[in-house]
Amino acid sequence: MAELLKIGEKAPDFESVDQDGRPVKLRDFIGKPVIVYFYPADDTPGCTAEACSFRDNITAYEQAGVKVLGVSVNTQNSHRKFADKYNLNFTLVVDNSKKIASDYRVLGTRSASRVTYIVGPDGKIAYVYPRVSPKDHAPEVMQKLRELKLVN
Repeated sequence: MAELLKIGEKAPDFESVDQDGRPVKLRDFIGKPVIVYFYPADDTPGCTAEACSFRDNITAYEQAGVKVLGVSVNTQNSHRKFADKYNLNFTLVVDNSKKIASDYRVLGTRSASRVTYIVGPDGKIAYVYPRVSPKDHAPEVMQKLRELKLVN
């Protein structure tokens, strides 16, 4: 894996689709904080714990005006099944070309590494989590958003 993007760098824009086939473009969310969290694979233990952590905390993110985007190299169909199985109520971005993971420097040999970026309203990297504790990650990220004064 290459060296991760650094705080202050412009977050690479991307265009893809979500689990429902709707277009997703990072640039559409400029002006608000965005969580871009990469995970290795749908419906695996750590990835499920992390996704369910965001699911269980999504109301706080929405009320704070923060967009949450989960990204893995799985297909749209895989994302849809994963979202349905665990009632995931946020956007899962399809990256089966592996371009997004590559642009964000998180691509391993076969999948994305578990890395989270906080993208500020200015479109720049505000914080990087190079290692993640899946179960507790969503509350940890919200606390960091407050520390960075990106939310109240």
